[in-house]
Amino acid sequence: MIDKLEYTNKHELIFLDQTLLPLKEKYLKTKNYKDVAEAIASLRIRGAPLIGIAAAYGVVMGVHHYDTDNRKNFEIHFYKVTETLRNSRPTARNLFYAIERMTKVFEENIEKDFLDIEDALLREADAIFDEDAEMCKRIGVNGSELLGEKMSVLTHCNAGELATGGIGTALGIIYTAKQQGKDIFVYVDETRPLLQGSRLTAYELEENGVEFDLIIDSMAANLMRDGLVDCVIVGADRIASNGDAVNKIGSYSLAVNCAFHKIPFYVAAPGSTIDFDIKSGEEIEIEERSSEEITRIKGEKITRSDISVQNPAFDLIPNELITAIVTEYKVHFPPYNFGGLKHMFQSYISTLRSEEDGE
Repeated sequence: MIDKLEYTNKHELIFLDQTLLPLKEKYLKTKNYKDVAEAIASLRIRGAPLIGIAAAYGVVMGVHHYDTDNRKNFEIHFYKVTETLRNSRPTARNLFYAIERMTKVFEENIEKDFLDIEDALLREADAIFDEDAEMCKRIGVNGSELLGEKMSVLTHCNAGELATGGIGTALGIIYTAKQQGKDIFVYVDETRPLLQGSRLTAYELEENGVEFDLIIDSMAANLMRDGLVDCVIVGADRIASNGDAVNKIGSYSLAVNCAFHKIPFYVAAPGSTIDFDIKSGEEIEIEERSSEEITRIKGEKITRSDISVQNPAFDLIPNELITAIVTEYKVHFPPYNFGGLKHMFQSYISTLRSEEDGE
């Protein structure tokens, strides 16, 4: 397992700088919640579930390193911390899910001693981390049922160990199938403009002994036409209650190509990625990132800097293009109605926590 992130007993967060992979493995260390927000915004920490985990620990640090004996000031500072982290990126549901859980714990314990509040927050952050690892494991088991004994899978961006608290979502399915003895070959989209596929997914698959080929994004349809792709599996940054999913830009194109070539298109994500309160993906804010991610490579200009650029980080995959959505609970097939399953997922998380406490 790749060490992505650790909260130490010195109340500091150590995390792998994912912008430097795969050529350099560098770990950064901070005691400042603002550094965590910056790391999320700059993609040093990335992947929807891992963003949520990091934000939870950022809240703990923000509380621990604030020196006051005034309860009102303490409360004001807590909401300042959560707002800073909340504003780091707008699309991934897991970020807001984690902050909502941390805020609930804070408000339930507000009358207690500051140290007791901090302890409760740390326990919650640890729980979010542990639960995500367990959810990844169960997503892997559930999703592996969709894969035959010998299959070629295409994946986009990075939805593996580097993006989560565990083995990953989309890649977790592949790792689990491989452990079951299935012969799985992977085509890895490079995933422009920041190359999460060629930098991160290829790095992971090599670390885990999974056979793969790296391809340019625009090559996928040709592979499908030639019958070389059995299915596509991607992660998600947010899923609406009707099953619409938002994932890395280029995912919609893959889903359209899958529909044309009659190839299954699967989305893998934990319940923490589902926004049960929105009716469709049209309500999801799509993050627009800096034009320099397109006009420069490693800081070097590759085109004029004064040209007009569109650089959305994500696109929307309509539910009718999604063959199945794999969660820790089960494999969901159309028609999707996650809005009616909110209580079920909440109960399922409670079950996971009870099992962990029992251990």
